[in-house]
Amino acid sequence: MDQSIRGYLANLEQQGELVRFRKEVDPHENLTAIGWKTFDRLGKASLFDNLTGFPGWQVCNQILIDRRKWGIGLGVAEEDVIETFNTRVKSPIDPEMVDAAGAPVKEVILKGDEVDLTKVPAAWTSELDPGPFIASGMAIIKDPDTGIRNMSIHRQQIMGKNRTGYLICPRQALRIYQKYQERNEPMPVAMVVGAHPAIYFSSSYTAPYGTDELTVAGALMGEPVRMVKCETIDIEVPAEAEMILEGEIPPDAHTPEGPFGEGSGGYAMEGFTQYLDVKCITRREKPIFYAMQCGAPMTDTQALVATAIDMLLWDHLKNVEGGLDLLDLRCLGLAGMMAVVVKLRPRVEGQAKTALMAALSGPQMHPKLAIAVDEDIDASDMRQVFWSLTTRVHAARDVIKIPNARTWSLDNVSDIVPGQSAMHRIGTKTIIDATKPAVTAPEGRERFTMAMPKNYDSVDLADFLPDS
Repeated sequence: MDQSIRGYLANLEQQGELVRFRKEVDPHENLTAIGWKTFDRLGKASLFDNLTGFPGWQVCNQILIDRRKWGIGLGVAEEDVIETFNTRVKSPIDPEMVDAAGAPVKEVILKGDEVDLTKVPAAWTSELDPGPFIASGMAIIKDPDTGIRNMSIHRQQIMGKNRTGYLICPRQALRIYQKYQERNEPMPVAMVVGAHPAIYFSSSYTAPYGTDELTVAGALMGEPVRMVKCETIDIEVPAEAEMILEGEIPPDAHTPEGPFGEGSGGYAMEGFTQYLDVKCITRREKPIFYAMQCGAPMTDTQALVATAIDMLLWDHLKNVEGGLDLLDLRCLGLAGMMAVVVKLRPRVEGQAKTALMAALSGPQMHPKLAIAVDEDIDASDMRQVFWSLTTRVHAARDVIKIPNARTWSLDNVSDIVPGQSAMHRIGTKTIIDATKPAVTAPEGRERFTMAMPKNYDSVDLADFLPDS
């Protein structure tokens, strides 16, 4: 299969899910606003062909932002996306090495003084950002003890021709970097920019430590990811990527960075991060830069992380109490990934609350609010969810707060742990049971029925609209 981002974009365009812009746009001035409004008002991804100051490049934006687009990337129906993810990842497929001579990502090789990141159309995304960032770079690194690859997404502020910022959150990548620090050695890094959606999903998927995320990408695609060796470091990268940045992070790397409009929807304010010294760029002759959007919802960042959380929590919740009647689950990108809606049919009283506690104890730190809705509510429709909150919630018994719990590092309303960085926060998690009484109380359930129009389910509006 085609393992490139451009093949995926062609599929989006063919199915009416992408707008191609031919008028001139500026990645530093208006590109992200155009892309944001295109999805917000039309529900479509964007591809920009004519860029101010960057001849020979194209930029794509807002391309992974809903389950319909994910379905196109995986070749499945929208409603089957999460089940497909959960089924396929259980059968990892090792990558395979291919001849670098024919690899698209090796069409142009730039080393030493030829490296110039200012010639890459990295987007200036949010108003308070200090300049352009690469937000779509997937870092492939190796554990120095085992040689096993790890892949994750890191934001990168452009800091010059051959340097970017490099934010490392306290997860697996930090654990590996600390091993290099203990050895007083730089950490080799290969940043992959522009690849198949399955590879992007795998980079945000929380696999057990020691799992090569590229085996997860292979599982999602149903075939090995085709790989080639880097030019200057001992790391393998996808052969059909758009661009690779090869470099090193010194063991003492420390630099001011930010602010940056983040996945929470607000800003991560100015602080300190590591940095990446770029030694080599390999890319396609006519590359497509993926300007992954961050900031105000909805963006690709929120959709990518929320979809991974959906998948992980579905697998986590399905065995609660020996098996819930779990119907749907939505981590809300529009809430900065900090809220999750669980749709279930509660068999006994209290079951919804048990499910919600489990939802706030999953592999990812993002959710701090969990809401349970019943079988008659569309978990993706906030009108229905809020109706449930106002008509089915008795706050004294259905709202439970858990104080002094660990929260996500970008939850700015939570408190920073004394003596720690902003990566470590303590706040309050909340569960809200907006379900009807359990099925053991049928009379009580009927009392909370939503009053839909008569024969709503059987009426097809298309049968009655005037002919166009």
